[in-house]
Amino acid sequence: MFKLKRLPIFFGAILMLGVSCSDEFLEVAPTGQLAGPLLENEAGVDGLLIGAYSALNGVFGNRFEGPNHWITGSIMGGEANKGTDAGDYAAINPIQRYAIDATSGDINNLWNGRFEGVARCNNVLKTIATAGDKLTAATATRLSAEARMLRGHFYFDLKKHFNSIPYIDETVEDTEVPLVPNTPDVWDKIEADFQYAFDNLPAENGAGRVNKWAAGAYMGKAKLYQAKYAEAKTWFDDVIANGVTSNGLKYMLLADYAQIFNAENDNHAESVMDVESANETGNVQNANAFDDLNYPYNTGPDGPGNCCGFFQPSIQLANTFRTGADGLPLLDGSFDNPENEVDNIYRHVFVDELDEADFVLDPDPLDPRIDHSLGRRGIPYLDWNGDGEGNHPGSAWIRSFPYAGPYSPKKFIYYQSQENTFTDGSSWTRGYATMNYNIIRFADVLLMAAEAEIEAGTLEQARLYVNMVRARAANSEHWVKRSDGSDAANYVVSEYPSFPDAAYATAAVRLERKLELSGEGHRFFDLVRWGVAAEDLNNYLTYESQYLVTKFGGASFTAGKNEYYPIPQTQIDIQGTDVLSQNPGY
Repeated sequence: MFKLKRLPIFFGAILMLGVSCSDEFLEVAPTGQLAGPLLENEAGVDGLLIGAYSALNGVFGNRFEGPNHWITGSIMGGEANKGTDAGDYAAINPIQRYAIDATSGDINNLWNGRFEGVARCNNVLKTIATAGDKLTAATATRLSAEARMLRGHFYFDLKKHFNSIPYIDETVEDTEVPLVPNTPDVWDKIEADFQYAFDNLPAENGAGRVNKWAAGAYMGKAKLYQAKYAEAKTWFDDVIANGVTSNGLKYMLLADYAQIFNAENDNHAESVMDVESANETGNVQNANAFDDLNYPYNTGPDGPGNCCGFFQPSIQLANTFRTGADGLPLLDGSFDNPENEVDNIYRHVFVDELDEADFVLDPDPLDPRIDHSLGRRGIPYLDWNGDGEGNHPGSAWIRSFPYAGPYSPKKFIYYQSQENTFTDGSSWTRGYATMNYNIIRFADVLLMAAEAEIEAGTLEQARLYVNMVRARAANSEHWVKRSDGSDAANYVVSEYPSFPDAAYATAAVRLERKLELSGEGHRFFDLVRWGVAAEDLNNYLTYESQYLVTKFGGASFTAGKNEYYPIPQTQIDIQGTDVLSQNPGY
């Protein structure tokens, strides 16, 4: 069982483990085990740091460790259903019904993976301290800042999942680690790491590495999670005005939304902090191993991955992309109205399980981001052949309509033209893609800044930020097209003409985050920090249960409990109830 005090870190191993830095220095063969004085030099410390970067992608091969939180952020946030069928990876079933308990091995693996990352960062800092004059002051400061930035990320991730966590830094002796109790009071320490990183990292630090502006954006996010809106606004203002990527590009929104998720366009101007991926054939840990289940089901040569049908976008999410004739979202929630005869975009398909004889392509106005975000029958699916005409074929790519609905994920799917060049097909599935995952991207920053502006009373600035995101969506040149160049659906999207009051502005920003960032692992944590998780997710369960009765009947979100995950019982058993206390309700 994992314990920080027993964690050895080997130079060769850390160069093998996973994905995190720029492609060039990930693909390094192991040369043996090094420790102690042999690592007290720039190459040795940088090797340890690469091991800390690799932990961004997960360490133990459990899919809950993935940086995109497709389960704990998106499925738990109502954006997606587990997918496939009830018997496949059944351990997720109680989690998506908000019935998780503390004995979950997956949640224990998530805890282990993040604390492994913490331990690797601490080891970097300890080695720098013992290296003394073997490192120049400038090098020691830069490497320390990178390690502290990563440690801040790992602790932020633990905080938003578990709330009450042990805080262990490089000053804690190994013998004391099992005696450190969990506490919710760790924000000041997380902020201290981000502040140090911002003060000491360069603006340009090389693709795949964190830079000062990533630290600034993350500090703003940490402030926002604490409802320190004025402080968050100050950080976001600076990042928006002055921020550049670690490879020197001025932050901006890409013109083409789809290019955010294209491996051929990695390290782009919208990437604030990412997890790098690389294609080293035969080592799938260097690709997106955490997404290997998340492809349309049993697609064969005409579709990606040939497995497995997980992570199917929810019916409610699809309907969220409805717009009015004016091109604005349905802020009144009417897309959720079960009395609406056309509430289900995928019409008539549930009459007889897989009977698609009466399928009708939805004619009503839709935000064009729907067809960059999820796969719908009759709509082109990247460059895959699908139904023989380049479209998603519907039930042929779905394992069970009644269990998970009719949609497939699309954002993190590779193109047919990229197979075996931007994928690793050497393992049990072809589905090891190599597009980077953005922990924070610039659209996310703009929408977080809009929240802070609303709290400051500057509704017009909030509207401008939201409209920057919507203007990109409204660029018809980059809508999904058919082979004849026509739009694949009735896309209608426009910018907000005004934000008449704070309540309207808040509703607009919150829905815009769902539309823009769907499937990227943010939704559950947004709902929790807004204090609306119980209302929103219980409405989602009611809505989705109209169609997926075999899954959600009787499920409910319990306020005061389900906002956070249980402290893993395995960890409590190891350290004792006098050290680790369980979260409320578990």
